Amino acid sequence: MSIHDFERYPLTFGPSPVHHLDRLTAHLGGAQIWAKREDVSSGLAYGGNKIRKLEYIVPDVLASGADTLVSIGGYQSNHTRQVAAVGAKLGLKVRLVQERWVDWDDPVNDRVGNILLSRIMGADVRLNPAGFDIGIRQSWQQAIDEVEASGGTPYPIPAGASEHRLGGLGFANWAYEVAEQERQLGVFFDTIVVCTVTGSTHAGMIAGFAALEEAGGRPRRILGIDASATLEKTRSQVDRIARNCADLIGVPRDLRDDEITVLDGWAGDLYGIPVESTIDAIRLSGRLEGMIIDPVYEGKSMAGLIDLVTQGEIGKDSTVLYAHLGGQPALNAYSGIFGD
Repeated sequence: MSIHDFERYPLTFGPSPVHHLDRLTAHLGGAQIWAKREDVSSGLAYGGNKIRKLEYIVPDVLASGADTLVSIGGYQSNHTRQVAAVGAKLGLKVRLVQERWVDWDDPVNDRVGNILLSRIMGADVRLNPAGFDIGIRQSWQQAIDEVEASGGTPYPIPAGASEHRLGGLGFANWAYEVAEQERQLGVFFDTIVVCTVTGSTHAGMIAGFAALEEAGGRPRRILGIDASATLEKTRSQVDRIARNCADLIGVPRDLRDDEITVLDGWAGDLYGIPVESTIDAIRLSGRLEGMIIDPVYEGKSMAGLIDLVTQGEIGKDSTVLYAHLGGQPALNAYSGIFGD
């Protein structure tokens, strides 16, 4: 099979836009930097990378006869907000478990941003005090059981859609989309920079670009910037999901270890807590490009990109594609950082 053999339910406007970050490029004085914008690729509740994953999961949802999507994330989960949006679009009920994954002292953390949007869209939001972990959660299983006990038919979607068997397909297809945009723009992105936590965004890219390389495409680096602060768990999960996705889309070889790169140094000590480099990256992106990024994911991957370029680990002759995965609604829960 190939990526083209899987059914896809369109939830985006089309290919997400790609544009050159000319002022950031000039400021850093190194590689040419471009961005691909998942945050503006869909009309569903401010978009984001999970919409692309859900395009490949929705056909399975519809075939299952489910009436309730059941998913999980932190209080400010971008994923659960996008599940709520897709549920609204499909006319399905949505049950969301929102755990306290981030120990962030903001009195409106569970009432603004992503969780507010999920409530506006009619999701049944249940708060849970459990802390962060990228693994399968008991609270999610309990929510599934509760829907069944009340006579509903649940469709389980794990955190980030990452542990779903189809979770990597959206970003495997993203790789093909990038290759087509390169042809149209006359550019080649030798380096991709992407944030990684639950792993299937990064893993799907790895699988998709491996398939393209096997079909005669040029090799490139896909650099995952860890934002989980649980580096080994994330690295292991990316590796496993990437290999499973590669098998699913018919990559005719095993993935090489050097294709699976997860870099630490910008996550800080805890998931969801911005550090100085995160805040600096958010301000720089906003002031130079008018491009808003968030303190949980994109601020950390942008901090990684900035350092890798300025330190020369991404060379001056490189052309870099920064994957903007969305997440800006979470800024509402971090307003104290930018009070000046």
